[in-house]
Amino acid sequence: MPESDVYVHLVGVAHPSPAKAREFREIDLRSLEVSVDVAVRRGVKHFVFVSVARPASVMKPYQEVRAQCEDLIIKAGLSATILRPWYILGPGHWWPLVLLPIYSIAERFAATRAGALRLGLVRHHEIVRALANVVEGPTPAGQHYIDVPGIRAA
Repeated sequence: MPESDVYVHLVGVAHPSPAKAREFREIDLRSLEVSVDVAVRRGVKHFVFVSVARPASVMKPYQEVRAQCEDLIIKAGLSATILRPWYILGPGHWWPLVLLPIYSIAERFAATRAGALRLGLVRHHEIVRALANVVEGPTPAGQHYIDVPGIRAA
């Protein structure tokens, strides 16, 4: 890897599902281990990682591996921005649009508002804009987390 100020890690299993737990460890976790090692050795100033919002009652193996990835970044001492979307709507990933009315209702009630916002849907252009802002912005000290509302506001 050439020297750089920012390293963006976007490697992961396509179309995550509970049946892909082994792949999450073999691809997502292993690629992050290698990326962190290289970033530390090359003196990367800002490590950017797209993780996942949690906790949630589904996709436990995926959440567990992403949490392990975040822990590796922290233990390595990297200055990092970790984005935590739940589901990204975009080409080939439109089916959750049918859930928008349920999200809208859940966001209106105090008992369900926090969960609905934390596990909300993010549109493709929102995550791309958030990533661009992170890459072009200042390097954070330590670790900085951007959740769904932050991604949407980018």
